[in-house]
Amino acid sequence: MQDFVSTHLGQRFIEPQTADLSIAFKESSPASPLVFVLSAGTDPAADLYKFAEEMRFSKKLTSISLGQGQGPRAEALMRSAMDRGKWVFFQNCHLSPSWMPSLERLIENIDTDKVHRDFRLWLTSLPSPKFPVAILQNSSKMTIEPPRGIKANLLSAYANLNDDFLNSCGEKTPAFKTLLLSLCLFHGVNIERRKFGALGFNIPYEFTTGDMRICISQLKMFLLEYDTIPFKVLKYTAGHINYGGRVTDDQDRRCIMNILQDYYNKEVLNEDHIYSPSGKYRQIPTNMDHNGYISYIKSLPINDTPEIFGLHDNANITFAQNETFSLLTGLLKLQPKTASGSGRTREEVIEEMAKRILDVVPNAVDINMVIDKHPVRYEESMNTVLIQEVIRYNRLLVVIHKGLHDVLKALKGLVVMSEELETMSNQMFNNTVPTMWANKAYPSLKPLSSWVSDLVTRMDFVQDWITKGIPSVFWISGFFFPQAFLTGTLQNYARRAVISIDTITFDFKVMREAASELTERPENGCYVRGLYLEGARWDYHKHELTESRPKELYTDMPVIQLIPVANRVQPSSGIYVCPVYKTLTRAGTLSTTGHSTNFVFFAEVTSSMPQYHWIKRGVALICALDY
Repeated sequence: MQDFVSTHLGQRFIEPQTADLSIAFKESSPASPLVFVLSAGTDPAADLYKFAEEMRFSKKLTSISLGQGQGPRAEALMRSAMDRGKWVFFQNCHLSPSWMPSLERLIENIDTDKVHRDFRLWLTSLPSPKFPVAILQNSSKMTIEPPRGIKANLLSAYANLNDDFLNSCGEKTPAFKTLLLSLCLFHGVNIERRKFGALGFNIPYEFTTGDMRICISQLKMFLLEYDTIPFKVLKYTAGHINYGGRVTDDQDRRCIMNILQDYYNKEVLNEDHIYSPSGKYRQIPTNMDHNGYISYIKSLPINDTPEIFGLHDNANITFAQNETFSLLTGLLKLQPKTASGSGRTREEVIEEMAKRILDVVPNAVDINMVIDKHPVRYEESMNTVLIQEVIRYNRLLVVIHKGLHDVLKALKGLVVMSEELETMSNQMFNNTVPTMWANKAYPSLKPLSSWVSDLVTRMDFVQDWITKGIPSVFWISGFFFPQAFLTGTLQNYARRAVISIDTITFDFKVMREAASELTERPENGCYVRGLYLEGARWDYHKHELTESRPKELYTDMPVIQLIPVANRVQPSSGIYVCPVYKTLTRAGTLSTTGHSTNFVFFAEVTSSMPQYHWIKRGVALICALDY
């Protein structure tokens, strides 16, 4: 698509563009405001302040952030500015909807004969139904899209700088220039990692140019105040405060700090330092002026390669899939609800699907039978785990059977098709798991058909456990609440060894044998299977973590033995501390443990590569895929 646009319209239509406020200003008048329509990750305030300096209006520009109680103050500022020929900047109009009618009235009452000709009103607002239509119709409207790609982010950052600023650190100017380029690259990498989904960050944080600007100010300040470059201070302020202040997930914080290590270190001060293996992203000579930096940035590729992010080339496939699924999901929602022609009607499809699901999904398990067969015993916590799992699965099975029977009755007209049943039938027709089931179910991203097959397999696992006794190898993906199973394993060991459970943690051993060959339970701990590796694969010959093969996004992880050990010290090298998640999104809500509800535990996996390599790769173990 880029090639097509470039050929027929010109290269500039695919190149990132910087905002030019002078054009909008020339078309404006004292009676017509200039409105910035905000989008996520952008803040036009800095561009306006810079433009005011160019127009020699920086001392005549007054800004106010609208909100509760700010209306009267804003009105007084506007009346004063109209008389004195000043500029007024009202930010975040969407946060003061009750004052918007007053603003509309003020603008309508501007007398072009009496108002000062230099007066201008600048407004910013998110798209909001409360924003007056009359103001929009009579204003100059601008929107600043957040830059896409590292090249666009660098251009946006350097567009607001000049030679005076680049040379403002005296004898430390070379260090300032190199670290400034490093910092801007770090900002671009953080912004663009989001497009890779959970491989980039578990949660897509809205980092802004404001985060970068405060880091630039601190960089300049610390360079001037300290005799040597305080890398430790710079890393802490950028990684834990300015950018880290937005981060709520522990694994994301670990990732950001590892990325920052590549951009704030002594090596980046060398003029021949490279940031990516190909050398496309590199340091440039510090004798370059502002135009030299802009020329270098313009020579960078438009489309970023995964290497600059520390990701595998397969990450591009993940990005393309995410874009495609987003597009197709939108199209699916626009699909008409009526059918024409001789094919099956929508109701017939839903009815057939409901009957098929009822045929394969088992009924609730007799909990009393389970308690009789596997009574609660002090020396065997797994019996308690099984009973809790059966209770949870029973709640889900009851909801599924009741919902399907009600839908079948509603389709025949025997009961009223309530809003809840209609939503459920629509979701079934679209092959998505009905919300009323998902609310009672375990986390899953699978479409309905795969979800039902997965549920049947889970119930087979539970039924085998009930009839045949405790399995030798546990299918960890089959647990409704795997954390309870892990705690039960630790509890068994603690009671057997008569020591506190708080002092026990797991050691990990990746088995060479297949699950079918492990017919006996280990003396200590347990065997688990059913995990998938994302971002890497397991090398069965070297018996360690290694790079993924091309186009292979997920691979099976061998059986892992979890071995409880008291007062264990984690190895400092030779392992990767790999997070285990329930689903591919990895994100969940923050629980009382301080971890995401999607997070299960950390597994230590053998690796000859350093930890930071896999952290930047976004490598994780997943319990269940999305198909």
